[in-house]
Amino acid sequence: MIIADLAAIAGRTYPARRRTQNVVGGVSPIQAKNFAMGVVTLEPNGGQVPWHNQEQEEVYFVLEGEGEMCLGTERQALKTGQAVYIPSGVFHQLSNVGSTPLKMLYCYGPAGDVAHWRQELAGTLPKAGVEAPPLPTGARPQHTAPPAAE
Repeated sequence: MIIADLAAIAGRTYPARRRTQNVVGGVSPIQAKNFAMGVVTLEPNGGQVPWHNQEQEEVYFVLEGEGEMCLGTERQALKTGQAVYIPSGVFHQLSNVGSTPLKMLYCYGPAGDVAHWRQELAGTLPKAGVEAPPLPTGARPQHTAPPAAE
């Protein structure tokens, strides 16, 4: 039996003010072929999974907090206990709009790497309205800070 313990998974912090902990896939002891899953914590007041797309379909499930979900041309509030389905190839972004951390579970399939993690760390995410479709009207801006100096 293989068990992944969230309390023992350090995770990685990204420039858009979030920490991602892989529970299935990535550096987790659990490796599946058909899906990957993890927990993301968005820092209060603007922590974000920035505007991106990927070939895998995905679900975000908010464990606690409140956010603004952008999916294609739509923008909507997302709160504790709600899930959103993200079709393959559709640009999406989740921003924390609250004063407390937003914690969410993600699950995507098939398993494998998603380019936006590397792009964000390298400072090469496609910019909304330039190299990518624009964000929905009224959406919080995409986090595009350069990578931290080493």
